[in-house]
Amino acid sequence: MLFNTLVFWAFFSLVYLLYILFRKHLRAQNILLLIASYFFYGYWDWRFLALLLTSTILDYFCGLRIHHSPTQQAGKKFLILSVVGNLTILGFFKYFNFFVESTAWLLQRMGLPAPDYFLRIALPIGISFYTFQTMSYTIDIYRGKMSPTRDFLNFALFVSFFPQLVAGPIERARHLLPQILNPRQITPRFLREGIYLITWGLYKKVVVADNLSRIVDKVFAGHATFYGSEILVSLYAFALQVYGDFSGYSDIARGLGRLMGFDIMLNFNLPYFARNLREFWRRWHISLSTWLRDYLYISLGGNRRGKIITYRNILLTMLLGGLWHGAGWNFVLWGFYWGILLVVYRLIFKPDGIKNQANRFTGVLSTVVTFHLVTFGYLLFRSTSLNQIISLSSSLFGNFQITPLSIYWLGQFFFFSWFLIVIEIIQFKKGDLDLVLHLSPGWRGLFYLILAFMIISFGVTGGKEFVYFQF
Repeated sequence: MLFNTLVFWAFFSLVYLLYILFRKHLRAQNILLLIASYFFYGYWDWRFLALLLTSTILDYFCGLRIHHSPTQQAGKKFLILSVVGNLTILGFFKYFNFFVESTAWLLQRMGLPAPDYFLRIALPIGISFYTFQTMSYTIDIYRGKMSPTRDFLNFALFVSFFPQLVAGPIERARHLLPQILNPRQITPRFLREGIYLITWGLYKKVVVADNLSRIVDKVFAGHATFYGSEILVSLYAFALQVYGDFSGYSDIARGLGRLMGFDIMLNFNLPYFARNLREFWRRWHISLSTWLRDYLYISLGGNRRGKIITYRNILLTMLLGGLWHGAGWNFVLWGFYWGILLVVYRLIFKPDGIKNQANRFTGVLSTVVTFHLVTFGYLLFRSTSLNQIISLSSSLFGNFQITPLSIYWLGQFFFFSWFLIVIEIIQFKKGDLDLVLHLSPGWRGLFYLILAFMIISFGVTGGKEFVYFQF
C-alpha cells in the first residue's frame, strides 16, 4: 500500500475517522493503530507479518530481561540475544542471495564446480528499518538510557507504527514510545503542519522523483551507450530523484503523524546545501546516520582510541552503512567510497570541520564541491553491476561531449525540479524549514496553488514504488 495511491488514502481516511471518534480513549486509539499498522504491512504480503511479530516479541522479552537482570553482565546475554536474533533474520532475508551468488561466482573463477540452482529469498519490505528500530530499544535499555514498557500492545505499536514502518524515519523508543503511552492532542497547528508536510512530500515524489526517474532509468538500464554529459545529467537527475523520493516519503510519514498528534523525527534537512562531507551526513537520512553513529561508530570506540582506530571505525561504519542499503557489491563500493572521503576529509581538516567560511564565494564553492562528490557516489549507488560502474565511469571521464540529448534532459531536470530548488534556497537562506507555514495567507495560498497545479498536471500516476522500499 503506497502513499501515492488512492487505496492508501481511502485506508487512511477510514482509520483517521475512527481515530477521531476514539479521541477520549487512548487504549482504543492504540489498538486501532496497531490493527491498522499490521493491515498496512500485510497488504504487501501477509506472510511477512510473522517476521514483524517475531522481532517484536524478541525485543519485548529481551528488554524486560535486560532491565531486571541482577548484573550488567547478566543483562548483556539478553542484549546479545536481541542483536544476534535480529541480525540473523535481517542477514538471512537480505543477504542470503548475495552471499550465495558471490560464492558461486568465486568458485567459477577458480575453476571449481558451483551450484546450478539457488534458493530465492524474497526481501520483506522495510525489514532494515524496523530491525534497526527494535535493536535501538534493547541497546538503550542496556545502556541505562530508558526503562522498558510492560505493555506489549503499546510496544508492538512502536515497532509497527504504519506511517514510518517501511521506509523510516528510524525512530528511537525514547522519542516515540512516550507518545504512544500518553494521550495525544490534535491541535490546529498540528493539522496545518500535517497538511503542509503531506502535500510537499507528494509533490517531491510524484512530480520531481517520478519524472526524473525516466532519465535515470534510461542510462542505468544498460541497453545503450551514453556520452559523459548525458551520464552527468542523469546523475544530477538521480540526486534529486532519490532525494525527492526518500525525503518525500519522510515528509508524508511526518505529516500523517502530525494529523494524529505524533511528532516523528526530522529525517532530511536541506542536505544538498551542506558545505562539507560531514555536514552532509548531519542533513541526509538523519535517523540512519545518527543510528550508525550512536550504536556502531561509538560502540567501536569512536574517536577515543587514537587516529588509526578512528579511521578504521569510520571505514567500518560507512562500509556497513553501505551494506545496510542493499546486498550488492555496488553498495559495498559506495560505502567504501564514503569511508575514504570522510577519512581524507578528517585528515585535511580538524575534527569539527570548517566552522567559518572566509567569504560567500568560498561557501558556495565548498557546497558545489560537496554536492559533486556526493553525486559521483550515486554512480556507484545506482549501478547494477561492477561492469556498469566501469563503463559509465569511463564515458563520464573519457568521452565527455555536450549533446542535444543532454541539453534536452537538462531542460527536463529544471522543468520538474525548479519549484523544489527555489523553495529550498529560500528555506536555506532564511534558516527555516517551516517557512511556508509562516507566510501570509496570500503567499501560502499561492504555494499550495502551484503545488496543486504541478501535481495535477505533471504528477506521475499509477503508484510508482518508493526507492527505499528495496532497502
